[in-house]
Amino acid sequence: MTVLPVTRTAAPRTEVPAHRDGNVLRWLTAYAASMIGDNVYYLALSWAAVRAGSPAQAGVVTAVSALPRALLMLGGGVVADRFGPRRVVIGSDAVRCAAVLAVAALLWHTGPGLWPLTVLALLFGTVDAVFLPAVGALPSRVTSRDQLARVQGMRGLAIRLASVVGAPLGGLAIAAGGAAAAFGIAGLLIAVSVPLLTSVRVRELPPDDAAPAGRATARQDLAAGLRYIRRHRVLAPLMLAIALGDLGFVGPLNVGLTLLADERGWGAAGMGWVLAGFGTGAGAASLLLAVRGRLPHAGRLLAYTIFAGSVAIGGLAYAPGVAAAVGVALLVGLLAGLSGALCGALLQTQADPAYLGRVTAVSGLVSLGLAPLGMPLSAAAIGAFGTGPVFVVSAAICALGGVIALTAPALRRAQLPN
Repeated sequence: MTVLPVTRTAAPRTEVPAHRDGNVLRWLTAYAASMIGDNVYYLALSWAAVRAGSPAQAGVVTAVSALPRALLMLGGGVVADRFGPRRVVIGSDAVRCAAVLAVAALLWHTGPGLWPLTVLALLFGTVDAVFLPAVGALPSRVTSRDQLARVQGMRGLAIRLASVVGAPLGGLAIAAGGAAAAFGIAGLLIAVSVPLLTSVRVRELPPDDAAPAGRATARQDLAAGLRYIRRHRVLAPLMLAIALGDLGFVGPLNVGLTLLADERGWGAAGMGWVLAGFGTGAGAASLLLAVRGRLPHAGRLLAYTIFAGSVAIGGLAYAPGVAAAVGVALLVGLLAGLSGALCGALLQTQADPAYLGRVTAVSGLVSLGLAPLGMPLSAAAIGAFGTGPVFVVSAAICALGGVIALTAPALRRAQLPN
């Protein structure tokens, strides 16, 4: 009698929700520690620069990191896709940690000087050009596709936590031990992320997905990534919607809000309350996505939240008092936070993981490179025409992103995975 071999079929693996997955939580803890360290670092850098030079020189030092970050961001996306996002994030955090601790030691023994601070800012910006695309590409390697939207919400909450905790922690460190102590704490917080990231398990890409980033030169990989975005029916219009939304949003909610508070006599305290309202709304949007894990009709909802958020941005300039402005800012934060979270979730779920570093790099370049151009333009326009008309024009630019989302069929019908 012939005995047939018994074939064992592995039981299907039940995916653990992201908020209960130890692997995701280790990554999230590492990310939060690194982001808190970043917030402490930027506060320490601006404080040390003010102490070492004039206000104009301090402004140059704090802004100097933006140039290498903008110039090298696309190349950083290629690096993330070629070498793997976890490896790149670990290396980037190690370099950032070493640089910040070295400056802390230098300031501990000598007075603050502009040159070491400038070199640190340049190095930090250069490493950020590689770090940011890798951070954006890492979630798809640590969780399943159906959990990426929830992870995007959890990541948003970590960013809000970092902004709430980082500034007071940096201020306390400066009060206790000066800029050297703040730089030291920033370096130690960034260092916490390295062993945590080392323990994070990453998913290997399938052979057909892993191939595109390893066959050609870096320039060819970059060109392939840009072609991939341009030909993608969802990502191409989504990038345009992100660009228009950020261009219309950054000016009013940064320099425009300061000028509005000064014009209405709200003072620094009033502006602080308005910013708190915005931050609360944005945090609530991230919490909603983290809890729900998925919102239906994501593409259509994205367009509607952009439209509603643009109306709220325009209305902010006509708020009759601080209390009303706080309420409008809360609505702006909720709608802008929700549209931003949906943009991030759609980027994560629509992009092939092999291209996600380059996709994140293009998105980051749009936000960090093009959108800040709106700040000096907004300031000049407010000086010429007043806050109301400029806020309305900015809202109209932002609303164009919603038009793109509605008129691009593939983006309008885009869904987050179940």
